[in-house]
This record gives sequence, C-alpha cells and structure tokens, in this order.
Amino acid sequence: MEKKVFRDGISFMSSDNFIQTFQLESSSLRGRIVRLGTVLDDILGAHDYPLPISHLVAENITLTLLLSSMLKYKGIFTLQVQGDGPVRMIVSDMTSEGVVRGCASFNEERFEKARAQIGALKTQEGSQNHLAQYMGSGYIAFTVDQEHEKDRYQGIVELKGSSMVDCVQHYFTQSEQIRTGIKMAVGQRDGYWCAGAIMLQHMPEDDQEVKSNLGNLNEDDWRRAMIFLDTCTEDEFLDKGISAQDLLLRLFHEEGVRVFEPMAVAKGCRCTPERVENVLLMMGDDDLAYMAVDDDIEMVCEFCSRKYVFPLKEIKDKLRAAQKES
Repeated sequence: MEKKVFRDGISFMSSDNFIQTFQLESSSLRGRIVRLGTVLDDILGAHDYPLPISHLVAENITLTLLLSSMLKYKGIFTLQVQGDGPVRMIVSDMTSEGVVRGCASFNEERFEKARAQIGALKTQEGSQNHLAQYMGSGYIAFTVDQEHEKDRYQGIVELKGSSMVDCVQHYFTQSEQIRTGIKMAVGQRDGYWCAGAIMLQHMPEDDQEVKSNLGNLNEDDWRRAMIFLDTCTEDEFLDKGISAQDLLLRLFHEEGVRVFEPMAVAKGCRCTPERVENVLLMMGDDDLAYMAVDDDIEMVCEFCSRKYVFPLKEIKDKLRAAQKES
C-alpha cells in the first residue's frame, strides 16, 4: 500500500476504532498502533461482567487486534486464554475483514472470593496486576483458521507474568521470533470503555547490515525506541483529544514516522439461528428435554448475548428426520 508521511494539519483518521501500521524511518523498526472506542464499549456492553473481568476481556481484544495485524491471512485469528482459576476462559477473535468479538467464562463464587482476597473494590477496573489470581495456571493460545484450508496454525505458551502483555511477550521470547515490545492501556473514560496500544518490532537484519556492523546501531535504535515507548502514559493512550498521529509524533518525532493505510475495526458476531439449531441437532433426546423450559429451548450466544428460542417439538421432529435420512 502507498505510505503516508505525517504532516501537521493532515487528518489521521476520524474513526476511533482502527489498526494503523507505521515505520520509524531512521531505523528498521516497524509497529502497529490500535485505538478502540465504541467497538470495545459495545462488545463489553452486551455483558454484565464485573469490572476486573471486563478489563481482562478488553485487554484480550486489544491484543487480538495487535497480533492479527502481524499476519497475512484470509479467515479468523483467535486469541484464547485458558486457566484453572475463577476466570476459566477469555477468548476473542477477529476476521481478516476487521470484525471482532470477545467474551469470558467465570465462576462467580470463586471470582468474588478471589476479588475479596485481592482487596479489589467494585469501582476498581484494573486487573493487569492480578492475572494469576483470576486466571490461575494455564496457557494462552494463538490460532489462525484460514478459509478453504483444513490445517490451522496454533501457538501456545504458558500463562506467565502479571499481565496479558507479559504473557504475549513471553511467547515471542520463547518462540525466538522477531523482537517485540508492547505497551497497552484499557479503561473507562466518562463511563465508556476504550483502549490504546502500540507494538514495535525489530525487523530481521540482513547479511549486508551484519557485514557493515550495523547490528550495534540497530540495537541502539531498539533501546532508544523502547525508552520512548515506555514514556507513554495511560492517559495519553485513552485520551480522545490526543489523536493517534499526535501520540506517535510525541513518542517518535526524532525517528521520523511513516504510516500505511489504516484498517477499520467493527463489532460483529457470526452466530445465526441456523448455526445454533445445528448445535441442538447434534444432541440427544434426553439432553434436549433437560434443556427445555415450557416446551421451548433457549440458547444465548456467549459472544453477543443474543437469545435464540426454539420449540422443543420442532427440534425433535428435525432430529428424527435427519436420523431417518442417515
């Protein structure tokens, strides 16, 4: 794609939901900046999660955008955190078209006990320092499902560190991939959820650079960029009055910032009546009867909280018809 150079007075992007790829021109460093506003608030608004869990889901969604933007794929990228603690699972995914969703599964009684032990208040939204207490032991998995391909790519790493960012950076360290630095903030401003994040990556050195002793210069570039990135505050990430352009210029104006076309992000769910019905048709009569209330079966999508109601008799009739055909 054609690159654009930042200039004063040029609009960066009007939307508050996007992924922007950029490059620091004085070095071999590339990065992504993510901004989420209404999309994140709409996703979390479909649930009634306690604040710390909403915070964890918001972190997971933001990291999903960052990590998926690294890859060239046609399909679905999924980031799943699985643990044996009060919060059993957090999962979010994004299609290659930029449609994202996310949800969490937790045990309410165990969560409240953990919350009391941590000393969290109902008005406290932070969770990044208590990942182990809420998630316990487990793993974080990155999965890419390509359209029209049976094989899937998956990377798994142990839950390690005090935050999801720590876990992701641990993954990059363990897998010996491109050196990666991430800074992220999620929270509520004026009653609405929002998020911001920047990921920087050190591009691989080529043979010419090594022969020219540019490796040390690249190391200096990396350390300097990490120092600049670390100065970014939560308020700067979440302040709607500071555009992504202004934020990158504040951090890296000495490096020279060049950007690619942004990718818009939207909330969406792939649940449909047909898909939910197919799930029911894979169950037996006893399971269907157990689920039924007043001769109806009610199903709720964990991602979007949409409710589906099916008459028990109708599902049983379709199940018998399918069994006869087979």
